Amino acid sequence: MKYTLGFSPCPNDTFIFDALANKKIDTQGIDFDIVLEDVQTLNQWALQEKLDFSKISYGVLPLITHNYVLLNSGGALGKGVGPLLITKSINNAQWIIDNKTVAIPGENTTAHLLFSLAYPTAKNKKFLLFNQIENAVLNGEVDCGVIIHENRFTYQNKGLHKIIDLGEYWEQTTQLPIPLGGIVAHKKINNTISKQVDALIKQSVEYAFANHYQQLTNYVKQHSQEMSEVVMQQHINLYVNKYSINLDKEGEKAVLKLIDVFNKTNSITNTAHNCFLHNQN
Repeated sequence: MKYTLGFSPCPNDTFIFDALANKKIDTQGIDFDIVLEDVQTLNQWALQEKLDFSKISYGVLPLITHNYVLLNSGGALGKGVGPLLITKSINNAQWIIDNKTVAIPGENTTAHLLFSLAYPTAKNKKFLLFNQIENAVLNGEVDCGVIIHENRFTYQNKGLHKIIDLGEYWEQTTQLPIPLGGIVAHKKINNTISKQVDALIKQSVEYAFANHYQQLTNYVKQHSQEMSEVVMQQHINLYVNKYSINLDKEGEKAVLKLIDVFNKTNSITNTAHNCFLHNQN
């Protein structure tokens, strides 16, 4: 049996999926066509039902629950891991954000929802790829921007300044971990197979923790060539944790809360029924 599996080339994803993608664990007769793409592309593909299994931003989850189910393993949740709102001048921290142009890393992203929670009336948004936002701020294309991934560790080197940590705002407001990205399975796939793949992803994460947490593998390094090894390790330390092994009840509460923010932001009602794999028959 062969299925398509998409995730990003970011160190946290390649760390999680290395053992599975490269068959360092027994995949029990299941093979995968691996597709590495940025998460915004994966979000769009999930809307188009392009892949069998895929990494997605939790921000797009409310839009795909009729076609996909959320797995327990392989995701990114945590504390102190949220996006940052940054600007070019420290004096701009006194701005009224509602009046400014803000670059957001994709419309259907967790970063957008976290920004919307903190600034519900901000309307002047420009949606860009995450790796374009720093330059957009530096060039004056936008007044400020929401940064994610490795940019959290490097923005100060470019003379940029933090206005607010949107992750901290979420944690203080909800008392829950920040749900950034998860792994979904298409509902056309037999539920037994999806649970088997979920178990394999859990094994892959556990293998990575047991064997390569302190030493980066070639698979991680080859897909993160523009990062230093120090930044790669920071990335893994920040985004891969116990929730990557198992979402658990606290993680589920965080996901449901984010869906609630989505509903309020978009003035719709989206019941999250059958969102989680273990709720499937």
